[in-house]
Amino acid sequence: MDSRKLVFKETSIVLAGQVICVALMLGIYALLGYFSAKVLLGGLMGLLAATGNFFFMAVTVSLAANKARQQDADGGRRLLKRVYPIRLLVLAAGLFACGKSGYFHVPAMVLPLAFVRPTLTLAEFFRKGA
Repeated sequence: MDSRKLVFKETSIVLAGQVICVALMLGIYALLGYFSAKVLLGGLMGLLAATGNFFFMAVTVSLAANKARQQDADGGRRLLKRVYPIRLLVLAAGLFACGKSGYFHVPAMVLPLAFVRPTLTLAEFFRKGA
């Protein structure tokens, strides 16, 4: 499968899982009586941040794998080491700025970052033969 198609396929799986998990999270906030516009905006921003972070990570890994296929494994490793801290700094700075703005509920914005791994684990469990 083409690496671009694989990246988009995995990102769409993560996006679908994020939508389901954030909807459940917002439902729990509503049941507990804490739902507000700030919670909704925080959940949506968290959904975008987590999905975007996964997408850029998948693109970087795909580029590193292409370098390794071209007999440049060290170049792929260097690419991963160079991009990883930049990606995390951009994510942290964006979430920090959103949190400080006062428009977003911080826990609702950060929780979706934890939903990516369970989504991928569940998707792998239901994946048809490799």
